[in-house]
Amino acid sequence: MKKAFQTLDEKNAEALKGGGEKRVEAQHSKGKLTARERINLLFDEGSFEEIGRLVTHRSANFGLDKQRFLGDGVVTGYGTISGRLVYVFSQDFTVLGGSLAEAHAEKICKIMDLAMKNGAPVIGLNDSGGARIQEGVVSLGGYADIFYRNTKASGVIPQLSAIMGPCAGGAVYSPALTDFILMVENTSYMFVTGPNVVKTVTHEEVSAEDLGGASAHSTKSGVTHFSCANEIECINRLKGILSYIPQNCEEEPPSLPYEAADDESRPGLNEIVPENPNQPYDIREVIEGTIDSDSFLEVHKDYADNIVVGFARLAGKSIGVVANQPAVLAGVLDIHASQKAARFVRFCDSFNIPLLVFVDVPGFLPGTDQEWNAIITNGAKLLYAFSEATVPRISVITRKAYGGAYDVMNSKHIGSDINLAWPSAEIAVMGAKGAAEIIFKKEIREANDPDAKWKEKEQEYADLFANPYNAAARGYVDEVIKPEATRQKLIRAFKMLENKVDTLPRKKHGNIPL
Repeated sequence: MKKAFQTLDEKNAEALKGGGEKRVEAQHSKGKLTARERINLLFDEGSFEEIGRLVTHRSANFGLDKQRFLGDGVVTGYGTISGRLVYVFSQDFTVLGGSLAEAHAEKICKIMDLAMKNGAPVIGLNDSGGARIQEGVVSLGGYADIFYRNTKASGVIPQLSAIMGPCAGGAVYSPALTDFILMVENTSYMFVTGPNVVKTVTHEEVSAEDLGGASAHSTKSGVTHFSCANEIECINRLKGILSYIPQNCEEEPPSLPYEAADDESRPGLNEIVPENPNQPYDIREVIEGTIDSDSFLEVHKDYADNIVVGFARLAGKSIGVVANQPAVLAGVLDIHASQKAARFVRFCDSFNIPLLVFVDVPGFLPGTDQEWNAIITNGAKLLYAFSEATVPRISVITRKAYGGAYDVMNSKHIGSDINLAWPSAEIAVMGAKGAAEIIFKKEIREANDPDAKWKEKEQEYADLFANPYNAAARGYVDEVIKPEATRQKLIRAFKMLENKVDTLPRKKHGNIPL
């Protein structure tokens, strides 16, 4: 038995070495941690249990029989993060470049299956050179096996992807199917075709970083939700995201202990919206002034700046926030803003996270670029997402709510539970100036002083519609409140909605406009 124990100890020690000392040093020289170091930082100390440590590939093609490493380039297992069960796979770039093939994929699939059976999140730490070419089609089959599980798990358990090195070709589609993608600046990249292929086909000269680095995907494409300065920040961000979301679609999101204050009013909110309706302000000030202190975790911060989305806490409970940003493009909805918000709304609805919507929107962005790139279809995505959501939904109209964008931004008509408005709210088909020009076109043209007549009619329209009271009279707005009362009203309203039950018509699934 002693010899058997010795053999076991030797195999475990071999597996822990990864690709060997030189490859580990090379990994560190690039500013990257090893697969196991990442896991140790991610999980509660001593909680990680590895599965499949002794797995090896079964191929002898092209010299692979001389390159067998225990674990086959990926570390898989489970443990706890802040005491909650989480599954993980962490690709090991020091072993065959972290390349994916049959046994490697089987280990990942096993972890995903366990996560589904036990209703717990799965985190992928991606650092791979791609498909292991020597194993041929089984490598491609391995990717497809993972994609299939990503899709089946979507909306059932949270799936988070951290890109901590290369992720190219077919490998990018697994992260793309998950809920959130995080990238590390300067050491990670994602693309379907690399710089060399791009140069060959289109003759464009581009670096890997410019083509698919963290900056490119967090600002230009919107593929990644979080861009992190280093791997430590990335791992801490993963933990932060998990703190707002439940284990699975059957559970409620976690909440923190909260002791209600005698006075929840926030007088500072009264001073944020300018007297001039055309003057911008930062909606983040409204968000921060309403939610629990320092609880806002913004998602997609550097993409589609004209809308702000993220997680927050209100009286200790997790909520999702969607807010037009009047400081950027006056807060209009465009293609990217609609996609960004729709995706976030659907995630929150999948995992029982109530939605708080701040509305200050003058409409949809006009122009040929928007129309030819399908603002109609993309705007409809946000409309669809809100209409389909069954979680508690509350809107606060801070200023403008014009045209179709009023409908889309969680209006009462598409199922919002409670709609509040500040006295500064303007709820109308369009702005007073444009409306006066259309309605009173003949009178303005025939007047002795057309400009004066236009201003007179503009004021007439504004007095009638540029306020929240017509909407309140029809019940489209439930209450007009002073800004300082917003927090108290929201706490009570979300409390009232805690046991909300809403169901969708029986169907296989809807056909969201894609």
